[in-house]
Amino acid sequence: MLRVPLFIAISLAIAFGGGIWSTLVALEATIGFGAIKLGAWEAFPQAQTINADPYAKSHRANAGKLLYGTAEGLTFTAAVDESGARLDGNCTYRMTGHTPPARLWTLFTNDAQGRPPAENAELPAALNSRTVLRGPDGDFTIRISASAQPGNWLAVAPHQSFRLVLTLFDTPTAGSSGLIDLSMPKLEKIGCGDA
Repeated sequence: MLRVPLFIAISLAIAFGGGIWSTLVALEATIGFGAIKLGAWEAFPQAQTINADPYAKSHRANAGKLLYGTAEGLTFTAAVDESGARLDGNCTYRMTGHTPPARLWTLFTNDAQGRPPAENAELPAALNSRTVLRGPDGDFTIRISASAQPGNWLAVAPHQSFRLVLTLFDTPTAGSSGLIDLSMPKLEKIGCGDA
């Protein structure tokens, strides 16, 4: 007598639980559609606009992130280097070149879940266009490593993978349709461990 209602309750719990679980997995899997890949860097220019797809809107709402207007900012992330290998805190990387035109840019690291690393006040956790040292033609070289490096250095946590987040503020690039023609800084692995 109680078996039929019990089976119905179990079936409904599995259906609702599976639906909620699959929705959460879909939201964590991607920021949305319309990604633009430039070397190691990836951006979602439509993710912050009115034309964003439902996954992008849900991802933003779930993360509680600040939204930029179309020409206010564009965020690029890199989880791999130029060769396609995942960024690892045990390795040293060199980022060279120029950024696309912007009034200001910032560069910092996140862990694989998108959280900033534990901050150590003595280590450089972020760089920006106003503090980075540049060459005579305006290019820069930034070393990304867990151990101290000469020149521009961005510290990362050892023994874990990370992502680089480069945000361009007040840039004509964000509202441009010519995103594919942009040149982004190159990200090369120059050694791992004691090598």
